[in-house]
Amino acid sequence: MPTSTSARRAPLAGAGLVLAAALTLTACGELRADSTAGAAPSASSHASGASPYVEPGAGDGAPHYNENNAYRRSGDMSAAHAKDAGREAERIRPVLKRLWEQGKWDPATVRAALLKLGYEEERVTQDGKRLGGTLTVREMFSRYENDGYVTPEGALVGLRVHADACVSAFVQKSNYEVETNGPYPETGCFEPPYGH
Repeated sequence: MPTSTSARRAPLAGAGLVLAAALTLTACGELRADSTAGAAPSASSHASGASPYVEPGAGDGAPHYNENNAYRRSGDMSAAHAKDAGREAERIRPVLKRLWEQGKWDPATVRAALLKLGYEEERVTQDGKRLGGTLTVREMFSRYENDGYVTPEGALVGLRVHADACVSAFVQKSNYEVETNGPYPETGCFEPPYGH
């Protein structure tokens, strides 16, 4: 007895619906097995929420971490220049400690105290060309807080010891710090703020 075409297609259509229910399409366009349908998750499943691509040396495993954070990495210092920067850091540290203990951390006071060590204030043209000097003292970087930008009290210090070596420091109400580093691509001796 001949069977109708529609009777033969019905089981195939039912199987297609079961398959469609078992697989879901993710936002990234990959097919993933639906765990409620009894199928095992695919090998490309990202249950942990981690990125499918991890850049070598990426701090938090995010895609393009190194590329996105390149502005936050200081340059390399030669060993001899690092030693010179260390010596200058040791000259600056007691001055900042004294100012911090006295509760004096405004940029003008910090600048005046450091100029007494014999440093010359750095001079730069509008387009960023350095004209001389090695010391820059400025206000802290502003940050977004309570629906607006605020500039915390304190001073940032940048001393260019060599083209590849800096002393970076800050002094503020809560603490002070002095360290050595190579220059940053966009901010020279100053560690750039987060957010780009």
